[in-house]
Amino acid sequence: MIEMIEIDAILKTMPPIALNEVKNIRLMERKDFKFVACISFLPQLLEAMIPYFRVQVVKGKRIAPYSTQYLDTPYLDMYVMHRKGVSNRQKIRIRSYVDSNVSFLEIKNKNTSGWTNKVRVPNRCPEVLSGKELAANKQFLSENSAFDMNKLEPSLISHFDRITLVNNEKTERVTIDLNISFANCRTGKTQSLDKIMVLELKQDGWQYSPFWDIIDQFRIMQFSFSKYCVGIALTNPDVHNKLI
Repeated sequence: MIEMIEIDAILKTMPPIALNEVKNIRLMERKDFKFVACISFLPQLLEAMIPYFRVQVVKGKRIAPYSTQYLDTPYLDMYVMHRKGVSNRQKIRIRSYVDSNVSFLEIKNKNTSGWTNKVRVPNRCPEVLSGKELAANKQFLSENSAFDMNKLEPSLISHFDRITLVNNEKTERVTIDLNISFANCRTGKTQSLDKIMVLELKQDGWQYSPFWDIIDQFRIMQFSFSKYCVGIALTNPDVHNKLI
């Protein structure tokens, strides 16, 4: 297994970028390109990216813990829509930045052209027991969500560590997610993915990036990967019945 101390040592050789600079690169409406690879490639991958990217540093840390609680209907409509390839779909989640103790209620939309649009507002806590606890954000949900707030229930919690890289031109981000784990809020089952990493290139449209050349160098292929769908499939043995 890759030692995180080894990864952190490589990241310390990369130019840093502060959180306030990264916040200016919002990319709330963007194209996302995902890749999945064995974590053993990570040291060489990072070394190849050093000339082109800077690493986000928050409170002295280059690897940040994240937590996400997904909400869905009792029938997992958002999961089903994604698995069936519905073009216009949503995910509703609470994204928490653990080190900063900050949480946001987010609605992530994917349209027929493959564009991702995300809207969010601050949320008081990282987890809720029901959608009714989101009453403080009722107006936000009613204006942006296709689902009734009162029918939303927690469905999955995901934890992972994230490395965020920004290109030197500050026009795109690459995130690398490690140590991914899932806990199903309804079945109680848990699962970990500790041998893979999920990479995501976020751009405001397709454009050349040296990241594409680096990915090709390691023969890492573009791959559709949804943490939510994978987590649900791994922790709910009956979920396939919803797709019939």
